[in-house]
Amino acid sequence: MSSKVTACPSCGKKNRIPASAAGTPRCAACKAPLPWVVEAGDGSWGDVTEQATVPVVADFWAEWCGPCRMVSPVLEQLATEYAGRIKVVKVNVDQSPALSQRFKVQSIPMLGVFDGGRMVSQQVGAAGIDHMRRWLDGALAAI
Repeated sequence: MSSKVTACPSCGKKNRIPASAAGTPRCAACKAPLPWVVEAGDGSWGDVTEQATVPVVADFWAEWCGPCRMVSPVLEQLATEYAGRIKVVKVNVDQSPALSQRFKVQSIPMLGVFDGGRMVSQQVGAAGIDHMRRWLDGALAAI
């Protein structure tokens, strides 16, 4: 399982964030919750998403997709705002055909909020931060 190095938004310390973990990532220096943004694919989806201890926002995207590139910084910001409460999992649809088929991805970007591996809400298309925040708040309230 891969990991990613992320700077703590509170103190700036660099931390290694695993793709899957028993809890949620916290800064080694100041103990603040860290944004949890990782990648998953056909082979790692179960460990990264279905076993997550917090709700997962899955981003089904592709490198060549302009709207997908617009949504990415919005998701990064939401991961920071909701640190410790959500996990953002990016799924490249070109590299993960089984997941694309499983979740019937026909248009990208497609975002889904998952709880225990079950999709509880879905958003198709690019949207601004305010719309995404309202969508995410509604999905989290329903869990």
